[in-house]
Amino acid sequence: MTSVPYEQPPPRESLGRRLSRYFYRHPRLSLGLLLALPLGWLVVAYLGSLVVLLLASVWVTDPFTSEVVHTYTFDNFRRIFDEPVFRDVAWRTIRMAGLVTIADAVLAFPIAYYMARVASPRARNLLVVAVLMPLWASYLVKAYAWRTILSGAGVLNWALDPFGVSFDGYSSTGLWLVFTYLWLPFMILPIYAGLERIPSSLLEASADLGGKTLRTFFRVTLPLAFPAVVAGSIFTFSLTLGDYIAPKLITSQQFIGTVIYDNHGTNLPVAAAFTLVPIVVMVVYLLVARRLHAFEAI
Repeated sequence: MTSVPYEQPPPRESLGRRLSRYFYRHPRLSLGLLLALPLGWLVVAYLGSLVVLLLASVWVTDPFTSEVVHTYTFDNFRRIFDEPVFRDVAWRTIRMAGLVTIADAVLAFPIAYYMARVASPRARNLLVVAVLMPLWASYLVKAYAWRTILSGAGVLNWALDPFGVSFDGYSSTGLWLVFTYLWLPFMILPIYAGLERIPSSLLEASADLGGKTLRTFFRVTLPLAFPAVVAGSIFTFSLTLGDYIAPKLITSQQFIGTVIYDNHGTNLPVAAAFTLVPIVVMVVYLLVARRLHAFEAI
């Protein structure tokens, strides 16, 4: 009588391998689970707080008790648009953000161009570290350092004193210098990345066709790098628009950030309504930047 060989059953797959195979067959489900935690945090922490903020903008403050009354009204928005002081503050802040963005673009472009097209690999690495190094320092340390520089007995007035010139650093011009310094790295890095992606063959083709250096720069390099400039301007413009620490330290003039900060404890609905101004401005700015293909350069 012949014996039938005993066949062992195949080893049972572990739960991990079965889940791995299932998620491999369903990539959309895998991507959804991967993004669930960060998206949930974004919805709860950011969008949720934004909804509460916008909801607070339609509440009112009791004039006698200074307590917030949950009565829905649009008087806060009317007050912001009707009172000249709010319009002046908004225009002053938008103008400052535009001037800082222009100054940073003018300063950043030659630095980024040298880093991307001229410097050796070793010098390029050192320059990247030099650009990033100010970001390692505390914001408050840099702001207070500039407050000391701009003071009457500061380094700036000390350097201008032999020429018989004095500079009032605690002014809008001083704040413009501070903002220009603070946000300059955020403009250099996108422009550097945009210039580095320009193929050298395009510049060589322009030279072969008889294009001089300036003509090549304005007809080839600048148009290709312009989306990167707009991408950098998103950072400089938005950061200037919402900052309140530097204006508090450098100047006595009011800006959007300082008005919101001063009113959030005494008149929360007005402060919440005023936050819509930078939000609307940045939404319009981002739509224009999207039309200029700025997001392709980030």
